[in-house]
Amino acid sequence: MAVASTIVSGATRSDRRTKDLAKRLQPGEIAVIDHKDLDRVAAETLAEAGIVAVVNAAESSSGRYPNEGPVIVLEAGIALVDGVGSDIMDRWEDGTLMTIDGADLVVDGEVVAHGVRQTTESIHEIHERSRATLGAEFIRFVENTVEYFDHNRDLVSDDLDVPDVGIDFTGRHVLMVVRGHDYREDLQLLRDSGYVGEQRPILIGVDGGADALLEMGMRPDVIVGDFDSVSESTLRTGAKLVVHAFPDGHAPGAERLDELGLPYATFKASGTSEDIAMLMAFNRGAELIVAVGTHSSMVDFLDKGRSGMASTILTRMKVGPILVDAKGVNRLYHSAVRKRDLLLLVAGAMVAIAILIVVSDPVRLVIHSIWSDLTG
Repeated sequence: MAVASTIVSGATRSDRRTKDLAKRLQPGEIAVIDHKDLDRVAAETLAEAGIVAVVNAAESSSGRYPNEGPVIVLEAGIALVDGVGSDIMDRWEDGTLMTIDGADLVVDGEVVAHGVRQTTESIHEIHERSRATLGAEFIRFVENTVEYFDHNRDLVSDDLDVPDVGIDFTGRHVLMVVRGHDYREDLQLLRDSGYVGEQRPILIGVDGGADALLEMGMRPDVIVGDFDSVSESTLRTGAKLVVHAFPDGHAPGAERLDELGLPYATFKASGTSEDIAMLMAFNRGAELIVAVGTHSSMVDFLDKGRSGMASTILTRMKVGPILVDAKGVNRLYHSAVRKRDLLLLVAGAMVAIAILIVVSDPVRLVIHSIWSDLTG
């Protein structure tokens, strides 16, 4: 585990949307965010940027549930200062040199703000307290979810208008990738195990999941979403693009594709892009949907920031007969060769050679000749 220095300095860069900020961050900078209950995916993108510190206007872990984001940041050796206050978001221009000394923020030699300097121990203490009240949070989650069911009935309707993207899904496997928990590890295992090569599934990337596929050397066949977190280079790989539109037809992601001059289809439905990707595969006759990085637990839903996840629950109930959730599969299987297995392999080879020597007259003759030359 990397350990952050007590005093760190760097140029600041701020944004109220963490995933937008992550695209602009440079190594050695300080990220200024306003992100209550920092989620895992956002934390991973911050850590990958090579920054030295995160200054959060809000609480990175409020104690509502045990979110992993702050732990990921701290274990990457990044300093984390929480609860500084929302006024810091517009206080400095990007590039302002800041020093973090303990929990103090120092600009031009003056302490300009003060927060809570977090450590892995302090975050774990918050998580322990949150586990004690997780039952009550679960009840609130269920109550909020029930309120949303009426708004998502279109997802289970037989009249759902699923766009035809020109790919025949009938009887085929679909590998759907969302940038969620363990998505890299699970996707890599599916690739390295031979599943992708043997089954040749249709590859669907949900927004940034398309970039994940490409990073693994797999070109997405379809990209679904609102296109706010997928790179332009990935959009131009030739994949079929499906914009998620609201039931009233408004499609926020269409504007970007129009600007880029890229053709696309529109899928009008409530719920999330993750939901409509599964429904597209299901309604188009896929034999199996293998889901990587999708949201399936209460902590996943809370990390996603939605109080009501009725759409995903309804969708999973509908596609359940053909849905295989690959989340965490990398923790069940490790391809590393164990020392015991290697020794058994060597022993087996030696036994095979010994048997060959015993039963083969030519081999015995060669060995006898070599032995005679050595002792002659």
